[in-house]
Amino acid sequence: MTSSLPASSAASVLDLAPAPVVPVVVVEDAADAVPLARALVAGGLPAIEVTLRTPAALDAIREISGAVPEAVVGAGTVISPEQVTACAAAGARFLVSPGWTDVLLTAMCACGLPFLPGVSTTSEVVALLERGVRDMKFFPAQAAGGTAYLRSLAGPLPQARFCPTGGIGPDNAPEYLALPNVCCVGGSWMVPREAVRARDWPRIEGLARTASRLTAGGTCR
Repeated sequence: MTSSLPASSAASVLDLAPAPVVPVVVVEDAADAVPLARALVAGGLPAIEVTLRTPAALDAIREISGAVPEAVVGAGTVISPEQVTACAAAGARFLVSPGWTDVLLTAMCACGLPFLPGVSTTSEVVALLERGVRDMKFFPAQAAGGTAYLRSLAGPLPQARFCPTGGIGPDNAPEYLALPNVCCVGGSWMVPREAVRARDWPRIEGLARTASRLTAGGTCR
């Protein structure tokens, strides 16, 4: 029998996200981190997931954490205990992983930060529930079955709450947010790469403001 892991003492990631959309951000130049975060916050999206896909990611988290206190900055694409430690030291306030293992899950639980382990199958959801984890990232959302899959999980597994990410944009985000087991969605449509590279912060703020007007219709909020 699998024993449950110690629960994190911090608030849930899903409770830290006051807006229904979490921007998933790739930062190539740490100098862009602060103005980018300020644009997202001004647009109404304060919970920001900075993915560990570039060498600048940890510096970006550190810069946002120190200079934009109104932002709730977290780390995404966390796949190792070493990254858990580094992200916590950089000032991340939550962690998101594309998937999980027992080793990674133990490290995330022990760090004290709220976290979202990634799932794409029913068995993974049940395994996390057995371990006392009920808040999860559904990834890659569209490729793994989309809204039809999540709707099917709501009946037998109503205690599981999801933040779908992967293939979500302004056209299908409302359909996800209408589900009873979806609390928020993650996406990058409000931070298009060309706008970041051009440092077009007003455009990003406008896209964020539009995204922040979406509402979650489920019981998570």
